[in-house]
Amino acid sequence: MKFKNRNLRAIAEIIIGDAKFFPYRSSSYITQFFEECDLNFVHDGSTRWAWTAARLSELLQEPQPAPYTLPERFVHVLRVLMYKSDAVPADDPGRSQALETLNQPLSREGYEAFYGDDDLLYIRHIGTKTISTAVNPHRPFTPKEIEKREQLITHLDKCSEDELIDEVLLPLFRQLGFHRITSAGHKDKALEYGKDIWMRYILPTQHILYFGVQAKKGKLDAAGINKGSNTNIAEIHNQLLMMVGHEIFDPETNRQVLVDHAFIVAGGEITKQAKNWLGQKLDASKRSQILFMDREDILNLYVVSNLPLPEGAIPKLETIYDDVPF
Repeated sequence: MKFKNRNLRAIAEIIIGDAKFFPYRSSSYITQFFEECDLNFVHDGSTRWAWTAARLSELLQEPQPAPYTLPERFVHVLRVLMYKSDAVPADDPGRSQALETLNQPLSREGYEAFYGDDDLLYIRHIGTKTISTAVNPHRPFTPKEIEKREQLITHLDKCSEDELIDEVLLPLFRQLGFHRITSAGHKDKALEYGKDIWMRYILPTQHILYFGVQAKKGKLDAAGINKGSNTNIAEIHNQLLMMVGHEIFDPETNRQVLVDHAFIVAGGEITKQAKNWLGQKLDASKRSQILFMDREDILNLYVVSNLPLPEGAIPKLETIYDDVPF
């Protein structure tokens, strides 16, 4: 990826503090800033903006995590740059003026910066709304993210299978960069052919991979019979064979295609026994097509992707009336 020189220089001047609403950084403080970004860039005493712009250009040459996103280390530099605790006296505590200044060069490249509920900076592609961020579901969570995770757990405990698909999985897959996400729904089971969702993912090489998703609300296990909200993996096995064996029609390419990979998604736990049972039933070629996603994966990916909670997961404020005579 490459930014125009004009925009690269503008961002470099923001970092070194030659732009309004940003702290001035001399040579040693520029080095210190990049150390804070976990980068071993040491300023060599040359023109500050030119040197900084060259380092930013290097970061932009790194691989993109997904289409329409910026390289992870470049995004991390902007996030560190925009910590709200570093607001200058001329700006407000929310750093709205600094954010507007940063968005001027970013918008010319088709991106915009914004603060999430966790007060951290995120970069979004204006056209596709894809967020450029390192989606690391194993990183430590902030207190606000932990609270959000608990609210989502409560929602998963009470939501229906259709609500799991429509309110949680569809927004999540869109946020992760999948395209043409189509939900089969449950009104006409005969047309599902074993899948609740089909979608596609465009590789950086512009090759297209197709995915089918079979979603279940509860736990997936290898018990002999279904128990309560638990689903027997044998039922999933039958639906899986239908999914990988039936073609889907992609209207954008105007052709019938087979699913390249199948997601088995559970709103509860997917036990090791269930995974092993399914692996024994499938041949080697089909085993390589199967991807598992259970409740922990959903929760962690949903939180780090900075998605808003489904409407049903937002706690409702109760109105308390004093005992007053009427």
